[in-house]
Amino acid sequence: MENNKYKVGISLGDYNGIGAEVIIKVLEDERIYRFCSVVVYGQKNVISFYAKQLKIQNFNIQEVKDTENLNPKLPNIINVWNEQVQVQPGQLTTEAGARAMLCLNAGIKDLVEKKIDVLVTGPVNKSSMSQHHPEFTGQTEHVSKAAGNENSMMLLVDDGLRVGLVTNHVSLKDVTGKIDINLILAKLEVLNQTLKQDFLISKPRIAVLGLNPHAGDNSLLGKEEKDIIAPAVNRAKEKGIIAVGPFSADGFFGSQHFKKFDAVLAMYHDQGLVPFKTLSFGSGVNYTAGLNVVRTSPDHGTGYDIAGKDLANSDSLRAAIFTGIDIIRNREIYSEMIANPVEKVLVDKE
Repeated sequence: MENNKYKVGISLGDYNGIGAEVIIKVLEDERIYRFCSVVVYGQKNVISFYAKQLKIQNFNIQEVKDTENLNPKLPNIINVWNEQVQVQPGQLTTEAGARAMLCLNAGIKDLVEKKIDVLVTGPVNKSSMSQHHPEFTGQTEHVSKAAGNENSMMLLVDDGLRVGLVTNHVSLKDVTGKIDINLILAKLEVLNQTLKQDFLISKPRIAVLGLNPHAGDNSLLGKEEKDIIAPAVNRAKEKGIIAVGPFSADGFFGSQHFKKFDAVLAMYHDQGLVPFKTLSFGSGVNYTAGLNVVRTSPDHGTGYDIAGKDLANSDSLRAAIFTGIDIIRNREIYSEMIANPVEKVLVDKE
């Protein structure tokens, strides 16, 4: 039934970046409506501006006031603001940042209130967002706080490659002071659970990276591996989590060792994202694991340098939508599995 399709919300992001362009490119393909109803949190005039830039004739997007009566065969849009704005492709402006926050918050509100099943967040600029909201450090943290679980995890996903982070948007000089045994253990627990319920991997294998070059080189280059990371891995094993490490990050990815694991836990942002985007840029998805709601995002930024030039690739946004739908389906299957476990039957062997 069309009325029972999953509802996917997409926040516009920074309207001076490539967010609107990739949204249009994905939503003009009518095949997507076989799987979901879509609502954009943004402003119709902005979408119309970029449709003209892309020379797309008659891009039909329906204005709605809420998510109750979405058109299942067309893209829908909730106008988060009504006043006219000056769209300046490629420009960083505080006005675009302020309205990106309005779009994000509108989507989060409907997600938390279960009015949509998945929220896909468009790319934003942290600098322009933080000028109005100094506490803003990233959409992952913002969504997690609103959903009531700040111990969530940024998890980058692309087919069999999954890379989670212990610390997200933290200055490199502060990373060492942030990580400890309890934090790494907590992240391993989140990652283990999400692999089971969101990706239906019954016995996930997780590789854990070290912090220092060569994983400390027997404490010659740092003791965090010996004093913090290895003990956290051991405690995870005691809890039944199949965790292995710490591995030296360069050799681990360079030797393709990551293919032997269901996920990788990196200690800090660039340690995980540099190899991930090298291997998967353009098709990867940023997923916020550990929440009772589903939020995904394309793995790219605002792309100011190509905004409005019809150069943006929409594959990552498309992947973010379908990854979110897959996760919702997997959670339904997982809930049924744990609610009705198969009883063990003892058979006498004669």
